[in-house]
Amino acid sequence: MQSEYAKAGVDYVQMEPFKQHMVRAGRKTLKFPEKRGVFITEEATGAHGAVFEYRGNQSHIWCQTQEDLGNKNWIAEWMRQFSGDKHKTYYDAIAIDTAMMTVNDCLAQGALPVVFTDQIEASNSAWYSDENRARDLAAGFLKICEEVGMAMPAGESASVTYIVNPKPPVEMVATLSGCTTGIIAPKENLITGKKLVPGDRIVAVTSSGIHSNGISLAIKKAMELPEKFLTKLPNGKTLGEEILIPTRSYVALVEALLAEKVDIHALLPGTGDGVGKIAFDKRPYNYRIHSWVPVHPLMQFMRELGVALKDCLKTFNWGAGYYIFLPPQEVQRVLTIGKKAGYELKEVGMVEEGDRRVFFEPENITLGGPGEG
Repeated sequence: MQSEYAKAGVDYVQMEPFKQHMVRAGRKTLKFPEKRGVFITEEATGAHGAVFEYRGNQSHIWCQTQEDLGNKNWIAEWMRQFSGDKHKTYYDAIAIDTAMMTVNDCLAQGALPVVFTDQIEASNSAWYSDENRARDLAAGFLKICEEVGMAMPAGESASVTYIVNPKPPVEMVATLSGCTTGIIAPKENLITGKKLVPGDRIVAVTSSGIHSNGISLAIKKAMELPEKFLTKLPNGKTLGEEILIPTRSYVALVEALLAEKVDIHALLPGTGDGVGKIAFDKRPYNYRIHSWVPVHPLMQFMRELGVALKDCLKTFNWGAGYYIFLPPQEVQRVLTIGKKAGYELKEVGMVEEGDRRVFFEPENITLGGPGEG
């Protein structure tokens, strides 16, 4: 017999199998951060928190970042309902996106990820009862934790019927967010961006796709199409499949650069505000972009749907998921180290004195400046 609480929208009987999937995945991650000298206290793991310690011999400090995935998994839910494949959930990729939103931000301080905690808030308890979704989400978190070297010793799953309500035609959805703790060891590896100066060069690192930014615009444009997310792109993939390619991790790249003691002046994830975010520093610098990386088919398709190029540059990563700012003499070394680590990098511009504008010379467009973010 269903409890009164369950009738009100919170049914722990439906939620418990999901929680067990996550707990089992989390237990398999506990040794991953030991390569960085961080050890999880296994007897204290659970829903109430994560207990861990550093046992290395280097000076160290910690960095913690919190981020929310946003709207991307709404598309996964739409694809599940309308693609005709009820078994494919896309939530293994969504787990990677959720983790990378916070991990890639953590890296910008020179912090390597060691502990990740997730938070999930569903529109109703029935969302948790889907075995395929639960399995895929747990598997995705396990995969990315192993790849980047972090543990997932705790998390939170809630049913918030009165707060989370998806837009139709999606019937059920959950918000996903996470917190990453990273270690900076030795503490001299801290990157603050204060070393950024005119004359520095900008190296762009390619993205795997749209990542998790600009999703609201992508949803709006897709829902205006006759086939919506099932629209075929020139590369043969559907629009939904292309959007749901998971976010690239830049951990191996930053770890390699730190190991080689590269003189990094600033690191910047290519997230909100798109290419315009290059002017992240509050000082009056300009950023002259003289060349660019390949642009993904999805982003090119947005142009075909009528999105102005300037709007594309201010919304999407436009093919660049991370930026490295450094002195001219370090550029070639970074390109070599990055390629060896498995990334595609390109020197795309330089920092100048100015008024916080980005001159995107490949398309003769100016971004930023006073009054424009």
